[in-house]
Amino acid sequence: MSDMTVILLNNDGMGQAAPELRHKLISTYLQMLIDGDWKPAVICGYAEGVKLAVTGSPVLEQLKQLEASGVMILLCSTCLGFYELREQVQVGIVGGMHDIMEAQQRASKVITL
Repeated sequence: MSDMTVILLNNDGMGQAAPELRHKLISTYLQMLIDGDWKPAVICGYAEGVKLAVTGSPVLEQLKQLEASGVMILLCSTCLGFYELREQVQVGIVGGMHDIMEAQQRASKVITL
């Protein structure tokens, strides 16, 4: 079951720890979403969060599974351009800040990881 919750990913992983721990934490979180009964409506990636949806991401398959289950994955075009990652996007749709703001405005709840 999904609701109008939006999850914001603004980091290459979860938290402010070493990269290995950040990746382990986000992997665990996403897997729990996949395995659980609840799913957010949208996951927005911006800033370094866009790195989770490109070639080489440690959580790429999990994001693909969430997208296949109906979760919209929305990526910041400006951020992808800044990191020169536009050609490496493997999951989700590329949008602008307007799209991210619209998702937040429609949300009943916004969670930043």
